Amino acid sequence: MQIDTARELEDPDYLTESYLNLARSNEKLCEFPKTISYCKTCLNMRGTTLGLQLNGQVNLSMGNAYLGLSVFQKALECFEKALRYAHNNDDKMLECRVCCSLGNFYTHLKDYEKALFFPCKAAELVNDYGKGWSLKYRAMSQFHMAVAYRKLGHLPDAMECCEESMKIALQHGDRPLQAQCLLCFADIHRSRADVQTAFPRYDSSMSIMTEIGNRLGQVQVLLGVAKCWLMQKDLDKALENIERAHELAEGLGNKLCLLKIHCLCEGIYRTKGQQRELRNHVVKFHECVEEMELYCGMCGESIGDRNHQLQALPCSHVFHLKCLQTNGTRGCPNCRRSSVKPGLV
Repeated sequence: MQIDTARELEDPDYLTESYLNLARSNEKLCEFPKTISYCKTCLNMRGTTLGLQLNGQVNLSMGNAYLGLSVFQKALECFEKALRYAHNNDDKMLECRVCCSLGNFYTHLKDYEKALFFPCKAAELVNDYGKGWSLKYRAMSQFHMAVAYRKLGHLPDAMECCEESMKIALQHGDRPLQAQCLLCFADIHRSRADVQTAFPRYDSSMSIMTEIGNRLGQVQVLLGVAKCWLMQKDLDKALENIERAHELAEGLGNKLCLLKIHCLCEGIYRTKGQQRELRNHVVKFHECVEEMELYCGMCGESIGDRNHQLQALPCSHVFHLKCLQTNGTRGCPNCRRSSVKPGLV
C-alpha cells in the first residue's frame, strides 16, 4: 500500500522508506531472504537524499537478516558498513542498535568477551546521549548484556540485566522483547539446573513467539526445552522438541540452528546406541560447518564450538585473535585480499 502510494506520487524518498519498512517487517517475521531483497532494492535507489540517509539502517537490517541465515561474513560486512555510517554521521542511535546486533553476532560465534563488550558500549551510548531516546534502547542493550553474562557464567548479573529489560518491555507493551526476556530467564534457570522453574518460562516465551511470528525465537525455545529434558535424562521428549526445532530451522534456512540440532542428536543417538542415526547427524554436522565456513583459515580449527577471542579482517572474514597475533595480517587466507590491519569490529 505504502509503495503504491509512493509510486503514484513519484516520490523516490518515500519509496525508499517504504521498501525499508517492508524489509524490517519481514525481518521481524524471520523472512530473511525477502528482507535482504528489499534492502538491496533500497541500496540500488540512487540519487535520493533520504535514501542516502537511510543507508546505515538498511545495512543494519540486511546484516540482521544475513545473521538469521547464518551467513556470517556478509552479516559482519553489513554491520561494518552500518557502524561506519553511524560514525561518519555522528548517529549515536544507529550506533547503539548496531552494537546490540554485533553483540548478537559474537554470541553466535562464542566470543563472549566481544558479545558483552558491544552491548555494554550500547548501554554507554544510551547513558551519554539517550536522554531523548525511547527507553527501548536501554532495554535492548540490557537484554543483550544479559545474554552475554549468562554465556560467561555470570548468572546474577545476567538476571539483573534481564529483569531491567523485562521491566521496560512490560511498561511499553513490547511483546517481542518480553518473549526474548522470558527465553533468557528460562536459559538462566536452566544454567542453574533449575529446570522446573525454566519450563514455565519457556512455555510463556513460546506463546508470545508464536503469537508474533518469530520462528527463529521458537527454534531457540525448543532447543532450550530439549536441553532441559536432556538434563532430566528423558531422551525421547528431548528428541520430540528437537524434531520440531529442526522443521522450523530448515524452513528458515538457519544453518547454525541446524548445526546445534545435529550436535544434540549426535549425543542422543550415541547414548541410545543407534549407529545409523548417529552417523547421519555427524555427517550433517560437518556439512553445516563447511557451509558456514566455521573454521579459522589460519589454524584450521573450528570457530564457534567454545569461547574464543575472535578478530575480523577488513574483508569480514573472522579468525582466532591468537592466530592473527602469531601470523600477522598481511593477507586473508580465505579470500587472498591484502590486509595490513584488523577490521573495525
